[in-house]
Amino acid sequence: MASPQDIIQVAFIGIGATAFMDMWLKLLQRLGVPTLNFALIGRWAGHLLRGKFRHTLIGRAPPIPGEAALGWLVHYAVGMAFAGLLVVGQGLAWMAAPSMLPALVLGICTVIVPLGVMQPAMGLGFASSKTPTPFRNCLRSVVNHGVFGLGLYLSAAGIAWIRQ
Repeated sequence: MASPQDIIQVAFIGIGATAFMDMWLKLLQRLGVPTLNFALIGRWAGHLLRGKFRHTLIGRAPPIPGEAALGWLVHYAVGMAFAGLLVVGQGLAWMAAPSMLPALVLGICTVIVPLGVMQPAMGLGFASSKTPTPFRNCLRSVVNHGVFGLGLYLSAAGIAWIRQ
């Protein structure tokens, strides 16, 4: 059974992994590669809270007050949830002695959420099919989620090292 300390540790693993992914996205942005707009995620989440799941194109949907902040909040909450999924799947002992492979596999598997749920709901089609460059966008998403998986491992390893 998970203790409050375990839950806090999972949250920090998720926060660390999400921050690691954000640093990667910032690097891509500086290199001129288009990256995520978290305000649009906030807009989608805000409309979802009002009962609207699917949009023709989220960029044309009415803005939601505080959508950028909401988008970042959702981004980090999902990162913590994915960290929890990893720990549930691997067991609490994984946090004390994390291994990279399960974190990478889970990270890459999490790409199912944006490609199969969020993008279609935001009007971009399944696996970016309604965008000008679907294959490139999908590949970029898989790499970004792989970076998130690496972040899960590095965050867990860092926390385990600090706790020793």
